[in-house]
Amino acid sequence: MLKTGIFLDVQNLIRCGGWGVRFKVIRKLAEAQGGVVLRANAYLEFDREREEQDPDHRRKRNEFRDAIRRAGFQVVTKEVSRYRNPDGEITIKANTDIDLAVDALVQSDGLDHIVLGTGDGDFVRLVRALQDRGKRVDLISFSGTSEELRRAVDFHFPGYVVPGLLPVQTDDPNRVRGIMHWVNEEKGFGFLTVREGLELDAVCEDVFCHLTDFEHRDGRPLTNKSFAYLKTRQTILEFSTEEQPDGKLKALEVTEFEPASD
Repeated sequence: MLKTGIFLDVQNLIRCGGWGVRFKVIRKLAEAQGGVVLRANAYLEFDREREEQDPDHRRKRNEFRDAIRRAGFQVVTKEVSRYRNPDGEITIKANTDIDLAVDALVQSDGLDHIVLGTGDGDFVRLVRALQDRGKRVDLISFSGTSEELRRAVDFHFPGYVVPGLLPVQTDDPNRVRGIMHWVNEEKGFGFLTVREGLELDAVCEDVFCHLTDFEHRDGRPLTNKSFAYLKTRQTILEFSTEEQPDGKLKALEVTEFEPASD
C-alpha cells in the first residue's frame, strides 16, 4: 500500500476554476490509487488586516478553513504583506509556494506517493526533485494548468472530470463531463474520455461525438476546424450520453463546460 501525502495550493485551485471544490473527494481520490494518506496539507493566504477590519469576511474565511480541516487537512496559512509602489498604489502579496515546496520535500521522506494540487508551473522543479527521490507524483488541477507541469507529473487528473469533486450545476443526473482525446477534423467526429470513478483506470475512452451534436451557448454553428480545436486545447465538455445498438455510447447536447465562480 502506498504511503501518500497531499499538498494543495488552495489559492491556485480556487482561482483557476475550482470554486466549491470538495476536499474530501481529493482524499478519496488519493486513497483510490491504493494509498493510505499520512500527510494532507492545504496552503492558504491569510489577510490579518482585512479580517480584523471586516467581521463578515473573517467569519467566511474561518468557515472555509474549518471546512478544509473537517475534510482531514492540516491548514497552513501564509500572512499577506502589503507594499506601496512609487505611485502610492498598494500591492498585496502572499506566496505559499515556498512553504508547500519545502514541506513536500521534507515530509516526502516517509512517503511513496505525492498528490499535488495546483496548476502553477513554478512547481515543475519540485515535481522533478520528488521523482528523483523515487516518489510517484500525481497532479490535480483545473483551468490554466502549466503544460510543462502537466507533462512532468506521473499522472494528471483534470479536476473538472473527477466525479463528485465539484458541485453539480444541473438537475439532470445524466449530464457528465469529458475531454476529447481523438478527432477526425475532415469528417467532424471524435471520441471523448469520461472518468467513471476515482481509480486510475476508471475511464471510458470510446464515447462517440459528432460536431452536429455540439451546441454553442450563443447558437453559433460549429465548423470542422473549431470542432478539432476542442481537442487541441483540451476543452472540458459537458454532455448527455445515449447507448447505441452496438452498446457504445454517443454524446448528445454537447456544450463547453463553464466553471462556477464566487
